[in-house]
Amino acid sequence: MRHGKKVNHLGRTSSHREALLSNMASSLILNKRITTTLAKAKALKRYVEPLITKAKDNTTHSRRTVMSYLQNKESVTTLFGEVAGRIADRPGGYTRIIKLSAPRLGDAADMCLLELVDFNDIYKKDGAEKKGKTRRGRKPKKSEAAPAAEASTEVKATEEAPKKAAKKSKKKE
Repeated sequence: MRHGKKVNHLGRTSSHREALLSNMASSLILNKRITTTLAKAKALKRYVEPLITKAKDNTTHSRRTVMSYLQNKESVTTLFGEVAGRIADRPGGYTRIIKLSAPRLGDAADMCLLELVDFNDIYKKDGAEKKGKTRRGRKPKKSEAAPAAEASTEVKATEEAPKKAAKKSKKKE
């Protein structure tokens, strides 16, 4: 039984696993998306999200802490510059796992795409702004119906006034 065992060992020793996750995290930060197995992606998600959270606080201490995990200057610079700027207002959930349909040919492992959420332009909604709740009922609200009814009566009154004046002038002749 696996009671209380939170870490997926991925069939590796601890030093090999740490090196694997460090390299994969660096690749994810530099490339913004990677294709890997589902088990590795889930392990990497738990590894990289706290590092991205630390990148929000751009201090020397947080840079050194992240550097001890990633051990790659270029990825740390990218993380604290480009990535931290985009995820500044996001409270969490920086990565997305998208399962791919075809398993790997060699061993039939489940494959997936792991990507940083704010760097996918397909899912972004730039032009669409939320206006508020949309109504799904047929009847208009009372506040919407009242001005519309008043406007229609005003239009009828203005249309009828010239017609009545024309009729009166014809009777006088």
